[in-house]
Amino acid sequence: MQLVFASNNKNKIREIQQLLPESISILSLEDIGCDVDIPETADTIEGNAILKANYVTENYGYNCFADDSGLEIEVLNGAPGVYSARFAGPQRNDTDNINKVLELLENETNRKANFKTVIALNLDGKQHLFTGIVNGEIIKEPRGTNGFGYDPIFIADGFSDTFAQISLEEKALASHRGKAVALLTTFLKK
Repeated sequence: MQLVFASNNKNKIREIQQLLPESISILSLEDIGCDVDIPETADTIEGNAILKANYVTENYGYNCFADDSGLEIEVLNGAPGVYSARFAGPQRNDTDNINKVLELLENETNRKANFKTVIALNLDGKQHLFTGIVNGEIIKEPRGTNGFGYDPIFIADGFSDTFAQISLEEKALASHRGKAVALLTTFLKK
């Protein structure tokens, strides 16, 4: 089976392809000739996943899936949430985003947070949603060089290392994206 994954983020594509069974191959937006930066104008993570999946299906006719993810910090009322990628500005810079979070949490004792991923799958005219959440906390300074986004400052419950310190394989099993992709995979195998 071949599905379009509505992304050109090479890190995310590699991570998701690794999580899917070999019988499912994914095409990126670039692979189908889509060079549009699909607008993410919804005010929820679910909404943005749906917008991206629908864009590909409506404009290119492919069965596809799209995801949106966000870091939700309890003391910041769920921020950065849907704005995670551009929290520090439109430049979408991971280091700037991390620094802004650390600055906002500087004097906070409650550092509880979660990563949330929602996958919207458009398959044969029907839409299905899959959600993965991993709880954890924000540490005071970045650690590790693996991963991307907020991985260097997030430690999942039950771990002592950040997502940027563990291997891609370990992260795949524990992460929000890994959990959502596992639900997607189980569904596709039916």
